[in-house]
Amino acid sequence: MTGGWRRPGDGDPAAAPSAPCSPEPPPRAELFAQSCFSFLEAASTPEDLVITAAALGLHALAVTDRNSLAGVVRAHRAARAHGVRLVVGALIDPRPAEGPMVLMHPGDRAAYGRLARLITRGRRAAPKGECSLGAADLHAHAEGQWVTVIAPEGLEDPGADPVFRGALAAWKQTAGARLSLALTPRHDGCDRRRLWRLARLAERLDIPPLAAGAARLHAPASKPLLDVLTCLRHHVRLDEAGWRLAAHAEAHLRGPADWARLMADHPEALARPMDVVAGCSFSLAELRHDYPAESGDEPPDRRLERLTRAGARERYPEGVPESVEQRLRHELTLIARLGYAPYFLTVEALVAFARGRGILCQGRGSAANSAVCYCLGITAVDPARSDLLFERFISAARNEPPDIDVDFEHERREEVIQYLYETYGRDHAGLTATVITWRARSALRDVGRVLGLSDDTVSALCGCVWGSSSRLPSDARVREAGLDPDSPRLRQALDLAAQLMGLPRHLSQHVGGFVLTRSRLDEVVPIENAAMPGRTVIQWDKDDLDTLGLLKIDVLALGMLSCLRRALALVARHHGRPLTLATIPPEDPLVYDMLCQGDSLGVFQVESRAQMAMLPRLRPRTFYDLVIEVAIVRPGPIQGDMVHPYLRRRRGEEPVRYPSPLLRRVLEKTLGVPLFQEQAMRIAIEGAGFSAEDADRLRRAMATFRHAGEVGRFRDAFVAGMVRNGLDPAFAERCFRQIEGFGSYGFPESHAASFALLVYASAWLKCHAPAAFACALLNSQPLGFYAPAQIVRDARAHGVEVRPVDINQSEWDCTLEAVILPGGRRALALRLGLRQIKGLGEAAGRAVVAARGAGYDSPEAVGRRAGIARAALERLVGADAFAGLGRERREALWAVKGLDPAPLPLFAAAETRRVETRGTETRRVETGGTETRRVETGGAGSRGSEGRQGEAGEGDNGDEEAVAFAPLSEGEALLADLAALRLSLRAHPLALLRPTLTRAGFHPCRRLAERADGTRASVAGLVLCRQRPGTASGVVFITLEDEDAGANVIVWASVFEAHRRIVMGARLLAASGRIQREGTVIHLVADHLADLTGLLATLAPPGEARVRAVATSMEPARADRLRHNRPGPGTGEGR
Repeated sequence: MTGGWRRPGDGDPAAAPSAPCSPEPPPRAELFAQSCFSFLEAASTPEDLVITAAALGLHALAVTDRNSLAGVVRAHRAARAHGVRLVVGALIDPRPAEGPMVLMHPGDRAAYGRLARLITRGRRAAPKGECSLGAADLHAHAEGQWVTVIAPEGLEDPGADPVFRGALAAWKQTAGARLSLALTPRHDGCDRRRLWRLARLAERLDIPPLAAGAARLHAPASKPLLDVLTCLRHHVRLDEAGWRLAAHAEAHLRGPADWARLMADHPEALARPMDVVAGCSFSLAELRHDYPAESGDEPPDRRLERLTRAGARERYPEGVPESVEQRLRHELTLIARLGYAPYFLTVEALVAFARGRGILCQGRGSAANSAVCYCLGITAVDPARSDLLFERFISAARNEPPDIDVDFEHERREEVIQYLYETYGRDHAGLTATVITWRARSALRDVGRVLGLSDDTVSALCGCVWGSSSRLPSDARVREAGLDPDSPRLRQALDLAAQLMGLPRHLSQHVGGFVLTRSRLDEVVPIENAAMPGRTVIQWDKDDLDTLGLLKIDVLALGMLSCLRRALALVARHHGRPLTLATIPPEDPLVYDMLCQGDSLGVFQVESRAQMAMLPRLRPRTFYDLVIEVAIVRPGPIQGDMVHPYLRRRRGEEPVRYPSPLLRRVLEKTLGVPLFQEQAMRIAIEGAGFSAEDADRLRRAMATFRHAGEVGRFRDAFVAGMVRNGLDPAFAERCFRQIEGFGSYGFPESHAASFALLVYASAWLKCHAPAAFACALLNSQPLGFYAPAQIVRDARAHGVEVRPVDINQSEWDCTLEAVILPGGRRALALRLGLRQIKGLGEAAGRAVVAARGAGYDSPEAVGRRAGIARAALERLVGADAFAGLGRERREALWAVKGLDPAPLPLFAAAETRRVETRGTETRRVETGGTETRRVETGGAGSRGSEGRQGEAGEGDNGDEEAVAFAPLSEGEALLADLAALRLSLRAHPLALLRPTLTRAGFHPCRRLAERADGTRASVAGLVLCRQRPGTASGVVFITLEDEDAGANVIVWASVFEAHRRIVMGARLLAASGRIQREGTVIHLVADHLADLTGLLATLAPPGEARVRAVATSMEPARADRLRHNRPGPGTGEGR
């Protein structure tokens, strides 16, 4: 509708007659609705908007977020499910003074590409979370767009504003018949006059008016939540928000009857949205992934087969087995039929690049089910040997692309990411987004701030939440924290926090999912800047990509690969064994002996408290045992009641039975108990007669809530199929219940096998090169479950000498130093590096090493030559780095405090001459990196106090009278170590407290091994970790450590509830209860707990407030789920 229409009446709107209400309101489309992906501007999800639109009887809906398409795929998915026509669009907001906001709805695929590019242009030109567009940008990308101009809110009479009229005229020239002017009610009592003026302006300019709701809510009840979001956007409290808040809850979706009433005077505006809908034929279902071409002139299918055959000859030098040949033919045929060859070629090129740079990498996940991936060198597990199921990776029946995960060294992954950007270009490559949502603590914190709750109240509320839980505290927990949950203000905070939880807070970057395209990626999805420099991120997450069938590569970071590279380099240098992951001696009995004892601290995937307890029970003796070990301590086997039957059969306590010869081949490896997802699928295929595709649908139905309604249909078909094949109905039902245990999280065998390779490699290094392994672990931090203090303690327990930080001996990284033992035997000592000093930056640490030259003889010399700040020098003093010079902490700190801010030029020049002329000796240092460095050190490098007698040192003032300092007590020195290094090579804190603990009746942890099952015991120890797995029915597992050993404490849910504050807050914990023994595994089942943290403060004199504070706030290990409660399949580190 572009002209020829005329309004009834031409003067004051009061004179314009109202159109009669139609008994059958015309079909209605809402083309202006913002979702919560207009971050902090709207309070409803895209799904809520679509579901409400369907309930209201709307014909079509457009979710139009500000400068964003982040929520459109979710709306697309919901619209398909609820029968609503989705019109793709966005609210485009140019820079101030560049013109009014407009709605853009692309008419076809080409116009959609221009809209995505427009948003990309604005987002790339601004910092993360912002957008910068000019009017020229909007007009340049307007071809094919249905454009709706929105009058600025401050204009009471837009027709009287020449700037706005000029903008409309410009848009009329650009968009022509596809232009509309929005008529949006504000529900402020002035709508009739305002809408009449807008309609008159539209008539004069021959622009059709369009009724638009500007909805920010799916229902009025969400208005209080919208107020919270508004306050967060403006950084104000609710009682300060004033005019910033919406005056009412009318900005919600409305049905056709409501709109017929509101627009009774403007029927042409009410009809216009349906014109736009008719003109917008584009659907997100049209998007197709065109993967980059990697094969040049050679067809990709032919190139993939050629590379695969070449790789097969390398993998099987004695000839490719017929079973492998059959798998390769099957896989290559299916890959060609589905058009995935370019994807495999891209991953192969990526892996080849990394290995060419010496970057360790390994594919994992369901890709390890593929023989093609194995032959291409992407994965390291032979799927034919393990009888892995290819349909777990790719299935012809499901419309979903394959997903190849490749782990790279975490410290070098950025090289791989930048390679992708440089190879494919920013317009063709982008990281997948991750939607960060409010969880319990963040919701309580933000709502509390908005409502003006005190910091103490907010902290108390957040303290009631376990880790990063998605559950708010119960009223009982709130009362326990000293708060009244029935207080109106507090109840309002809890209710609003519950509404806020789960809503998108902002977009972040996925851990490594990359999308690559041959055509422009920014014509498929907008790309924006990430917070990290050099990174760009698309606006969709992995679920969005799956919905649309778009491919991604997961370029993941795995710290253990960095550790293994370092450790192998140290082994090659110091042990003369140039090993690789592929050449580590297999099936070493000593390695398995070590693991059977639960001696696995630092070993990939099996170092958690649960895995350490499982190892002596499972007693692995082969590589496949490690595959089972990795998979068995998971929610799937636990919830499916598969763990205990497997262990009993393994120990010979019950016979191994198979329900039928059909299933023996499927279950024989796991003694008749299904432990892996692939086994669940094969049971369905072999036992129930499912096709491979139906079996995969069953797995997916149980693995995600979106398909939960299908499980019942599969159960009936599963049971009927097994009965048809002669199996007992009761067994069929029991088997299906077991398989359902995988619904929360069942582990793929292929994934477990990939990880088991790294389990064995890290265990071999720990067993045969403990110094190198510990050194590599320390240099790869943060990594795994344990802090450096536990790694150092474990290394010393394995006979490794650990030497302290030393100003003249320590590099930035930890290093190995040769040791000659009695009898001439050589060993390796571990020297702690400067990286262990808390608060010392890497630049300052490396500057100290680089300027060392012939060695330092005083703190003053370090300050002058290294040029580091006094604060960095104080960090070195705090770590006792000058002890090798005979400078005790207090004396060294006195010297540092007396330093001038900068040396005079004369002294600086003299210092340079002194370093250049001093005699040198060469010291060789290895850190486990790829390079060997030669560091010059002088004879004064380790001189003690006698080296300073009779002459002044480099920075000493010979005329100044010496100051005598009292030495630190043992407790003070210990706490000073902990404050500076988070570890100490002196006595353990509990060794100093042992007399007090013994008098109180607490045994050392090592004594638990002497106690009989069921007897009582009491122990005390530092809390290493607290874990509450989701499958443990509220049970908390606590690991304590004293001077000799550790203790595993089980706290049942009732005991936890009675001692909640102690469990969550204590650093030194006492536990009393009964011994529970299972073989060599010992637990203390606690019935009473006490917080003894205050005892730590007694290690320092009353006047040492800072050191006493350190004592009572000692950090637990990284495994502590109080602070790191994110277990899951995606991270890849040991758990």
